[in-house]
Amino acid sequence: MTSKLGKKRTAAFKRVDRTQRYKIGEAMKLVKGCKTSKFDESVDVAINLSVDPRHADQMVRGAVLMPHGTGKSIRVAVFAKGPKVKEAQDAGADIVGADDLHDKIAGGFMDFDQVIATPDMMGVVGKLGRVLGPRGLMPNPKVGTVTMDVAKAVRESKAGKVEYKVEKAGIVHASLGKVSMESDKLADNFKALFENIMRQKPASAKGIYVKNVVVSSTMGPGVKVDIADAISMVSAATE
Repeated sequence: MTSKLGKKRTAAFKRVDRTQRYKIGEAMKLVKGCKTSKFDESVDVAINLSVDPRHADQMVRGAVLMPHGTGKSIRVAVFAKGPKVKEAQDAGADIVGADDLHDKIAGGFMDFDQVIATPDMMGVVGKLGRVLGPRGLMPNPKVGTVTMDVAKAVRESKAGKVEYKVEKAGIVHASLGKVSMESDKLADNFKALFENIMRQKPASAKGIYVKNVVVSSTMGPGVKVDIADAISMVSAATE
């Protein structure tokens, strides 16, 4: 016997035409309309790029501050000492430390979503590479998480700064927000992310840079995005 949830999911999947590519606004409305669970699902995007990240000159990596946040509460850990400790705390960091924070994390503490560090603390942070690296939490100057301006970094993380990095298969996965957010705000967040990724196009990338874009909620079906619409939207915004 099919459950009510199962029937809802089946109906939701039938609403999406797998052969069609939807314009951004329409895609976001469809994702929201396909919500079937009781919890506030995340809205995620998968962008397939024509790059081979095994080559250093084709690595696509960056960070973008979502104009409407992500709808998530982000816990930030900061490695700092001296005056930078108070700066981080005043900006809203959840935990700040140096060698003591290293020991805490090495002992299994992982109650945070983002790690920020001042450059002089990277010697300490580097010892946690095997712990932080696989979880995508290692601070990196390219995305602004290794900086002397820890206050700005903390505020941006709290406000919804999203880091992204192309995976081995050439795909960038990122969160755009929550299903409870308005569709136009989700579209704005997508626009900010997509524009940032377009700017990161490697000079060595040949042919069509963006091959496929799919948005979906946590439990919902994948909705293909009209790439030409996404590119024209970004072009119009930068003119």
